[in-house]
Amino acid sequence: MKKTIFEISKMDCPSEENLIRMKLDEFSNILNLDFDIPNRKLTIFHSGEIDQIENSVLELNLGGKKISTEQSDRTEFKEDASQKKLLWSVLFINLAFFVIEMITGIISKSMGLVADSLDMLADSFVYGISLIAVGGTLIKKKRIAKLAGYFQILLAIIGFVEVLRRFFGDEKLPDFSTMIIVSIFALIANGICLYILQKSKSKEEAHMKASMIFTSNDVIINLGVIIAGVLVNWWHSNKPDLIIGTIVFILVIQGAIRILKLSK
Repeated sequence: MKKTIFEISKMDCPSEENLIRMKLDEFSNILNLDFDIPNRKLTIFHSGEIDQIENSVLELNLGGKKISTEQSDRTEFKEDASQKKLLWSVLFINLAFFVIEMITGIISKSMGLVADSLDMLADSFVYGISLIAVGGTLIKKKRIAKLAGYFQILLAIIGFVEVLRRFFGDEKLPDFSTMIIVSIFALIANGICLYILQKSKSKEEAHMKASMIFTSNDVIINLGVIIAGVLVNWWHSNKPDLIIGTIVFILVIQGAIRILKLSK
């Protein structure tokens, strides 16, 4: 058996981990995948050559780069029996904040919160695809991924249209206090999700590392909405909210495109 280590420079949170798992699901010669999110490393235990596996990792455009391949005498891999339960937990948290941010975003007239709610929904799709298709065929997973990808793109396009309408229209200022408060809670929720998922890795990694938290796209988005809320109040303009909303919608579409690539 061989052990190949990859650096995945854009693996910022567990959503990328699930995308990689889905992408490599078709390879029967992979015995185990070991993810180190804080250090952006992926270790693949496999038999045979690594070439096709490496090509699949590179196709995800997550900044994958092979570091080394060597022989390994490891023969046993312990499956975490609670992994499915943990995934359900983070799925529930993401779905809950999708609803919370969507409702408060509409009420407070904040496109930043609406966009962030779609980002939460996008993460839910990734976790949901992994859970719903557990034990299913690769074809089933790809069908679910395709539906999720197109649905994300549709919602993001609707969001873009609303941003344009508000940009050129005479819209009331969003409620900056709601933007900031809800985003702070969303920030905490994302931290909890990362903590829960890291608990399943090892005792040493159970403590959330700062490098993982502050490089996570989700956390950066939450901070962006908070800053936009401050600027809305400071400048008395809805432009900061529309800008952060546009940025997040773009990220949502990028995530959807990744999912659609997996469905091919």
